[in-house]
Amino acid sequence: MRCSERTRILVSKATGVVVLLAGFMLAARLCFGAAVDSSRSPNIFKPESTPADSIFNLSLFVLTITGLIFLVVFSLIVYSIVKYRGREGGDHSEPPQVYGSNQVELAWTVIPVLIVLVLFLATARVIQSVQDAPEPSTAMRVTAVGHQFWWEFRYPTLGIVTANELHVPVSDPSHPTPTFLTLLSADTDHSFWVPRLAGKTDLIPNHPNRMWIDPQQPGVYLGQCAQYCGTQHAKMLLRVYVEPRVAFDRWIRDQRQVAVATDAASEGRVAFETGPCLACHQVEGIAGNGQYGPNLTHLMSRDTIASGAALNTTENLRRWIRNPDSIKPGAKMPALGLSARQIEAVTAYLETLR
Repeated sequence: MRCSERTRILVSKATGVVVLLAGFMLAARLCFGAAVDSSRSPNIFKPESTPADSIFNLSLFVLTITGLIFLVVFSLIVYSIVKYRGREGGDHSEPPQVYGSNQVELAWTVIPVLIVLVLFLATARVIQSVQDAPEPSTAMRVTAVGHQFWWEFRYPTLGIVTANELHVPVSDPSHPTPTFLTLLSADTDHSFWVPRLAGKTDLIPNHPNRMWIDPQQPGVYLGQCAQYCGTQHAKMLLRVYVEPRVAFDRWIRDQRQVAVATDAASEGRVAFETGPCLACHQVEGIAGNGQYGPNLTHLMSRDTIASGAALNTTENLRRWIRNPDSIKPGAKMPALGLSARQIEAVTAYLETLR
């Protein structure tokens, strides 16, 4: 009976050891080369901007130190289990006790204090370099406003307002063009997080915040709100489009154009102008100054609708107008009860907003 009990204990301990090692190896694989599809989810292991790179290097430094501590402690535990395990006929008396050893007490006090001090100084250095970075004259300035549940992006020096998809130029190391963002909230707490470009930064009502990025590779970088902000927090997504300077300048020129509706979409424009749409949305060239919903002037230049919840296709746009909850349950946009003909007309009109 005693033998089977000991066998059960040893199997339990061995299982625990295997689980710990498997978890450690999985974490190492994720950090050092696991394939992650960046088109499907944000990727924290491939930084492409100075702030994100600084945070990633700090995390590796912390992981190295804590990993060494884990290995030392784990090795001592395994050594103790093996060397001092119970044996048949062994001496089961209490081992000699050691009290009042100044050397031992100093060791287990000074060493942890030094480790914590090193981690604190390394972290403070990274925080200072990210938070207090000087803003060069070549920097792009953008104001990001968090709404339930979408993102508004304003380019104050360019006169552009868009939603959910942030466009910025590549920051060439030889000619740095970082983007400095002023973060505001229109309602509740939000958090701006694009893992490959920077760390999380909160948007607090009546408390402007700031952050910066300097992406050095073109591409689309995914992020989202990282602070629970209500029913559709999980679908408050965002995309950052990093473009070469020529492509970014072309995007600026297109965004500055006033949307022009064709005669074929005139019925939809009338329905849009005379209905409740302008109470929340704005389209340049149409009388109305709705601020509650996204600016729709160049809606069809965006790849997604509903803050990334769906691709910007005709069918999804039609579904969104008919019943927003079918795409994004809990969205603030109500179902307007439009007739089938009105929905088709408004959809046709919105498809001209390029």
